[in-house]
Parts: sequence; C-alpha cells; structure tokens
Amino acid sequence: MTTAERRQGLVPGFHHGADELLLGFTRALRASGVPVTMDRAQSYLAAVAVVGLDDRRATYWAGRATLCSGPDDLDRYDQVFSAWFLGDETPNGPKRSEPRPPQVQAALEEMGAGESQGEDDPLRARASDVEVLRHRDIGAMSAHDRARMALLFDLLRPRSPGRRTRRRSPWHRGEIDAERTMRRTLQRMGEPAEIAWRRRTTRPRRIVLLIDVSGSMSPYADALLRLAHRFEVSTRPGLTEVFTVGTRLTRVTRALRVRDADQAIIAAGRTVPDWSGGTRLGETLQIFLDRWGQRGCARGAVVVVFSDGWERGDTDLLREQMRRLHGLAHSVVWVNPHVGKAGYQPVQQGIVAALDHVDHFVAGHSLATFAELIEVVADA
Repeated sequence: MTTAERRQGLVPGFHHGADELLLGFTRALRASGVPVTMDRAQSYLAAVAVVGLDDRRATYWAGRATLCSGPDDLDRYDQVFSAWFLGDETPNGPKRSEPRPPQVQAALEEMGAGESQGEDDPLRARASDVEVLRHRDIGAMSAHDRARMALLFDLLRPRSPGRRTRRRSPWHRGEIDAERTMRRTLQRMGEPAEIAWRRRTTRPRRIVLLIDVSGSMSPYADALLRLAHRFEVSTRPGLTEVFTVGTRLTRVTRALRVRDADQAIIAAGRTVPDWSGGTRLGETLQIFLDRWGQRGCARGAVVVVFSDGWERGDTDLLREQMRRLHGLAHSVVWVNPHVGKAGYQPVQQGIVAALDHVDHFVAGHSLATFAELIEVVADA
C-alpha cells in the first residue's frame, strides 16, 4: 500500500468512487435479506481489488464466493447484482424480468446508482462526485449528503500507535541475546552455536478522544462521534476512551462499543446531557484529569481534542490544564474544523491558550481530513 493510500485510510486497489459503489452494493444486499457481515464485505472488496472491477464476470463471482453464506442467498444475490451493476442484465445470461426489490431501489436512488441517464461512464461520474463529497465541509452539508457520507465512514481504518516496552522477544536481528546464545552453546557441548538475537516488543498505545459538543461544534458533532466509533471498533478493545466536553464531561465509551454505527450514535446521544450548550474546556479538562487522566487514562496515551477553541470559561485555567495534559500524555493532537480554511487564523482565546501545549494542530472538517488525522494518530 502506498503512503497516499495509507493516508486515505481506505481499502487499497480502488478509486474512492469504486469503494463507495462496492460498499453500497453490500448494504443493498444486506437490505434484501442476505446476511452480509462487515468481515464478508471487506473480503469482497479485497477480492475485487485482485480480480479488477472492470471485469464484470470476475466481480460477480467474487461476490458469490465472499458474500453468500448458502444456496438460499444465490437468487437474491443475482437479483441485487443485476439491479445494482447491470441494469437488469446479469453477466451469465439474459435480462431478468423480476422487479427490483424495494430496498434495492431505495438504495439505488439514495446512492445515485440508478439509470445512467445518458452518461457515457456512470462509474466515473459517481467516483468524481464521491471525491468532491470527501473534501466538502461537513458543517455545510445537506441531510442527504450527510447520509451518503455516513456510508464512507466504514472504509476508514484507524490504527493504534505503538509503544516500545522493556520486554524483549526473539527476532532475526537486533541485539545479541546472550542467554539464549549461551544455552545453545551448552547444548552443543561447548561447540560454537548460532547467535541468537532479540528486540524490544511493541504494544499499542491508548487513544483518548475528547469531543466538543457545544453549540459552535454542533454541525460536526455527529460526524466526530462516527469517527470516534470507528476508532472504538477498529482498535484493540479497551484501548480507546471517548469523552464529550461542553458544560460538563461525559464518558461515552460504552455507548460507542455497539458495532452498528447508527445505534451507537443514538446511544451516545442519550448519554450526553449538554448538546449544543456552552464551552468550558478548562473546567471539563480539569475534571477529566482529576478523575480519569491522572489515574492512568491519559498517561502515555495519544490524546485528541476536537474543538474550535471558543472558550467561555477562564483561559488561564485552560492553559494550566493543557500543560498538565501535555505532561501526562505521550502526544496531544488538537483537531479544529476551521484549520485550513481560507483566511483562518488561530486567534480564539482557547486556541491561543492551548497551542503551546499541543504537538499537532490539524484540520477536521471533512472525511479527507479525518483520514489524514488517522495517520497522525497512528504515527504519534
């Protein structure tokens, strides 16, 4: 996988539009009654990446092999594949006369994958549209575009940053393992033996996400919780902690452990009592550090703060708490949805107070910037 593909956090081998087209097909298949799990969907994407999306027959059989769990699924698979990719013409035979299932038709209309309406290359047109969608400001999206964008979150693959431990493990290079080398020599009655090597092991670091849900951040709150959900379900269990901050601190880690993203967002929404309220970052950070961070949650972790920096409380308190946080954490990342926009300057009082204690100050207003954030966290 190239560096650019890793930064995008997507499945290698496809343009973004092809990723959306294939993932949309698996969702339509699931809506028609075929039990397509996320593991099967990822296997399908990997299989099509190998055989090539331009080969219709190979794409068809790749789906049959990875998405269908039994003979009962084959007829529905043929019908959905026909409606989604071919406009009722299957790769194996004549056109079908059966009507499209209503779930498939609704998905086609939502994804814009119905009739081509005279387009010479509908896949290219859809791919171009998705590329524009990935770079659009989430705060300015319509409800329809937000629903389309939600499909793309499944393609993000967060990774935990690593930390080196004091433990050593056998390896083919590194430092000489004197004890193992000596044991090998003794086993050979003193004859010279092959030198044993070892290296320090690596363990994943904890990730802590602090999401501002105040009024100024409300256009981005749903997308940020979806991103937090991807971190929660994609990394090792127990190594990601998610909190919302506003007028109070709320832990939503347990709510976001639900595998289904929509259900997790609903559960988190029921947990958070201060949606679209004020912002008291200094006070809530102090509560976090006193109750959670000082006791080990933030110690040695990568802490990501999602906020635009509009602080209604004491900025001196915020500066002091950011200093404490920076001393505890391995790395502090501040994600601001306005970074990178034309004319933006970090002049908000909260940003000015926090910047001296931030390791990475990055943008967070679109799906593309979320993919870049994933790489920043993984490399921290």
